[in-house]
Amino acid sequence: MHKHNLKAWVVPSAIAASIWVKWCIGLGGYSGHATPPMFGDYEAQRHWMELTIHLPIQQWYTYDLRYWGLDYPPLTAYVSWICGRVGSWIDPSWFALETSRGIETPGNKLFMRATVLVLDALVFVPALYAFTRTWLSTRSSRTQHAALVTLLFHPALLLIDFGHFQYNSVMLGLTLLAIDAFAVGLDLVGAVFFVLSLGFKQMALYYAPVVGAYLLGKCIYLGPKNGTRLFIRLAFVTVLSFIVLFAPFLPPFAPISALGVSISRIFPFARGLFEDKVANFWCFTNVTVLKWKRVFNGKEALLIRASAALTALGFLPAVAGLLWGSCKTRLRSPSPSAKEQIDAPATPMTHLNSSTTPTPTLPLLPYALLTTSMSFFLFSFQVHEKTILLPLLPLALLLSGATPGEEVFAWGALGNVVGVFSMWPLLKKDGLGVQYLAMLLLWCRLIGYNPFAMRLRSFVGLLSTAVHISMGLLHLLELVIVPPTRYPDLFPVLNVLVSTPVFGLVWLWSIKRGIEVSWAMGGLTGSRADAKDKGKEKEQGGEWEKEKANGLSTVDPVPSLSRPGVRNDAGTRAKSLGFASGQDVSGGRGYRDPRRRALERLSMRAGGGEEGG
Repeated sequence: MHKHNLKAWVVPSAIAASIWVKWCIGLGGYSGHATPPMFGDYEAQRHWMELTIHLPIQQWYTYDLRYWGLDYPPLTAYVSWICGRVGSWIDPSWFALETSRGIETPGNKLFMRATVLVLDALVFVPALYAFTRTWLSTRSSRTQHAALVTLLFHPALLLIDFGHFQYNSVMLGLTLLAIDAFAVGLDLVGAVFFVLSLGFKQMALYYAPVVGAYLLGKCIYLGPKNGTRLFIRLAFVTVLSFIVLFAPFLPPFAPISALGVSISRIFPFARGLFEDKVANFWCFTNVTVLKWKRVFNGKEALLIRASAALTALGFLPAVAGLLWGSCKTRLRSPSPSAKEQIDAPATPMTHLNSSTTPTPTLPLLPYALLTTSMSFFLFSFQVHEKTILLPLLPLALLLSGATPGEEVFAWGALGNVVGVFSMWPLLKKDGLGVQYLAMLLLWCRLIGYNPFAMRLRSFVGLLSTAVHISMGLLHLLELVIVPPTRYPDLFPVLNVLVSTPVFGLVWLWSIKRGIEVSWAMGGLTGSRADAKDKGKEKEQGGEWEKEKANGLSTVDPVPSLSRPGVRNDAGTRAKSLGFASGQDVSGGRGYRDPRRRALERLSMRAGGGEEGG
């Protein structure tokens, strides 16, 4: 389409094609189809629409908890109320109180599938488009369009939301809108979006430590005066947003006990360490090392503490990296000319230093989100197989800006493919085998990734080859062998044994990449950028004025956190998303991204050859 001058039609065509694919996935089975008495997630979502339109708000979290009692935050309930009202207007029998339980008429299924599609189009799709326009703003339109296609057809999310049946795209879309807002310096707007994400589904807490660390880091970065002002504003907006969300459960509308009941439903610690066979640390070690539930029977509180401790240790590097980078940036002594720019009132010439500018640690945010969400998935309490969607989102965002042959692309493709594979037992139970295979092959084709290729020249290549062979063999065995009666969960357990090590390595890789990006930006003590700044402070103050005049301050391929007055936010955002992965995994020697070389030459020409970027 780019070659035939149809560039303007790429985005609408991609969105239309993705809607068609999503609808086709919905033609298959879903969670709990024809399996009374409890059915599944489809019936749970329908039942919440039923109870919210018939019962007072104060009874939403207490009514008949044995049959799909509401256990999601209030925003889900409010959205269910809207959908229930619209559905009842079309056909009241779909949501009649109690008598509609288990209803699976064609009309009701059509309506329920349509609600997922509409909410996805209203929240998630605009968030994806905004992401490509903000985080990839320094890239070509072709790269932005390719990234959009990569994200629109993400197989894991499509199979769960439009096949299995859930509304994860709303929660992920609100989180992505928050990240987009942070990227353009709208921190208060981003805070509201993230509170809405938490208010829709509590699993958004997987991102909370990093979002909090980024915003706190920006307060540190701005200094005592502006930082304190931003902190107060963020605190006020966040608290106010939560109060608005929970208002019907607070005095004077309800007794304070109603809030406690809703929170106890949202965080059900009594359910156990993990459910089914999920590919995380607890289930993996439960199979290979120690039967946790048996050993700690009656001592579940100890398991909760151990889970919390491991989870915190897992995301500590991401949080520490963001805070340390902000401290390093703020504690540097700028040159007099740069200090004047920082202290001066916000004007068109000094807006880069105002509180509406993202911090230099913004490029760390995608990696930190991946580290934190993967830590929660691997180590936290009460994990479902579907929660792998949360770490897959930042991994897919990183992949969308990379090109084949880069390390970021290799890890991103492997992690997302294995993420879909880890949900195979669930998708098989729902009768989504054809959709599973079709979406995996379609997405791999769209991104230019061949899962059948032999990759033997790097560690991630060898790992990918071994894992893909294991996946294929496991699927073949499942076709021809019936598991023995003694081991009915044989194949789900083997799936866990294949998937968990990959997720663990992706988690470690995200920590490694976060350190590398910090080092490249001058965010670590003893870095070359840090040493260079000490001798070139005055020179850089003048160079900033020169680059600003030439319009190049947003395309520096290797920015420095220490550079006074120069933030280069758009360029560093692109860098964090695979703009310069720093390593070629295809086996070539001396590889350097040609886009990076081009930008270096551009910077050299603009600076008269004084700096090479």
